[in-house]
Amino acid sequence: MAGDVTRLLNDLADGDEGALPSLVEAVQEELRALAAGHLARERRDHTLQPTALMNEAFLKLVDQRDRSWESKNHFLAIASTAMRRVLLEHARARLSEKRGGGAKRVTLFEVASVFEEEPEALVALDDALVEFARVDPENARVVELRWFGGLDTVETAALLGVSTRTVERGWRAARAWLRDRLGAEGHGPGPG
Repeated sequence: MAGDVTRLLNDLADGDEGALPSLVEAVQEELRALAAGHLARERRDHTLQPTALMNEAFLKLVDQRDRSWESKNHFLAIASTAMRRVLLEHARARLSEKRGGGAKRVTLFEVASVFEEEPEALVALDDALVEFARVDPENARVVELRWFGGLDTVETAALLGVSTRTVERGWRAARAWLRDRLGAEGHGPGPG
């Protein structure tokens, strides 16, 4: 199976558009698990189900110009990011309907615990991550892969081609920056 995924990634990098649906089919269970993981952090009555989230993320992947995914983990991390973007679009739409689009500041710790109830938390975190990526793009990628991609330290290090110690330092730096940006004085440690 891993050989099939590698072949499909290579075919896609060579411009074979038909390889993407086959790639998604080959990693369908992992994609469904990622979608379920993302939705577990959302409100209980979210209108999206894992399959729908997976399908919307697939549409975002199809629209991407850069499809030079290096490995199965890299593809899954990009798919996870696409799922995050879908959820952000839904959260922003919900905010604009409910509250006229005004998002409040929340802490990273609060974000970890209230995704299912407050779309503002997801929007605030995304806004902070966009700002952080301008300041420190490498460590912003660590956050993307660890928090939103669901990868552990070892997987993140392998994907980025750095040591696990570098990932751990980047994770600590990112959490500290995001805590400061989100106004987390006196709050818990944020996502682990």
